[in-house]
Amino acid sequence: MTPRASRASEFYQPGRTDPFNVIDDVPDRAMVVCAHPDDAEIGTGATVARWIEQGCEVVYVVCSDGSGGSNDDDMTSDRIVPVRKEEQSEAARVLGVKDVIMLGHPDGGLEDDRAFRGEIVRAIRTYRPHTVFCHDPHRFNGFQHRDHRMAGTVTSDAIYPYARDHLHYPEQIEEGLTPHKVRRLLFWGADHPDVIVQVTSEHVETQIEALSKHASQVLGLANESADRPRFGERLRERSRRAAEPNGFEHGETFRQLIARA
Repeated sequence: MTPRASRASEFYQPGRTDPFNVIDDVPDRAMVVCAHPDDAEIGTGATVARWIEQGCEVVYVVCSDGSGGSNDDDMTSDRIVPVRKEEQSEAARVLGVKDVIMLGHPDGGLEDDRAFRGEIVRAIRTYRPHTVFCHDPHRFNGFQHRDHRMAGTVTSDAIYPYARDHLHYPEQIEEGLTPHKVRRLLFWGADHPDVIVQVTSEHVETQIEALSKHASQVLGLANESADRPRFGERLRERSRRAAEPNGFEHGETFRQLIARA
């Protein structure tokens, strides 16, 4: 029997019987803001695979350096950082991501402050995405990494109102970065998602291939056993479970916020 993900996991998909609203438009540009290397692939890898296939340019903003991400007692932060940076680059390459911005904050050290918010504002004003994906900072069903909450909160604030209004971060305006209004924010890992992107099994398999590049984190992809987390099957199950209410084979769900036109 396939093990189900716990409520404390990004792999958890809340049960639902009524259909989700379907996102069927593909924007020209999108951005994924995530706390750690590998979060983007877990949160929205299949959607990114589909959108890039359909011509969308996607940029990653990875907020931390992954320096705390190892269960190996012999590993050090200095050694793991370049490993995780390379893994993230390889995962993005599998999906076809246009650019990966590594902000380099210490793992576990994200703070809701002006400097961090300004980095996200700068990325938004530089790449000018229509849609931004991020962690849902308001998930309560189970534990959530503090970095995930910080990334979600700061990204939401950066979108509205900071990146939009010219009187915020005026030093960026002086550099030639004009304000930008993000049209849509999609949170993954939500307790109550309300929209779905239909994807195919091929998109999910591309997501799993990309996630497998984070070998320091997801050894279960390469060595599945009864007592080891089976990340690939968890992603397949999550996408099938999400898709059931809409009659799709596979899908990824999000909580959506739409900015005023």
